[in-house]
Amino acid sequence: MTGILRRIIRAGAARIGVKAAKSAPVVGMALAVGLVSYEIKKKGLIKGLINTTLDATPFLGATKNAIEIFTGDWFSDRPTRVHKRRPH
Repeated sequence: MTGILRRIIRAGAARIGVKAAKSAPVVGMALAVGLVSYEIKKKGLIKGLINTTLDATPFLGATKNAIEIFTGDWFSDRPTRVHKRRPH
């Protein structure tokens, strides 16, 4: 009986793995599109849109992010603004 149960569990796990692998590009694209406004605020309009477009492209986005782990961001963040204080 345990042999049959083990086979059923393996078949179910294999099916779940195949479904997860098929949905990974769609989930990655949805996540990248969801973060568009954050990227634009962080990098600027043009660099943010280009970065998001590359990230949303299936397989290219994953490859780009894997390379960026070792090399750093391809598109640098825009400089932070320093607010001047008014004297009281």
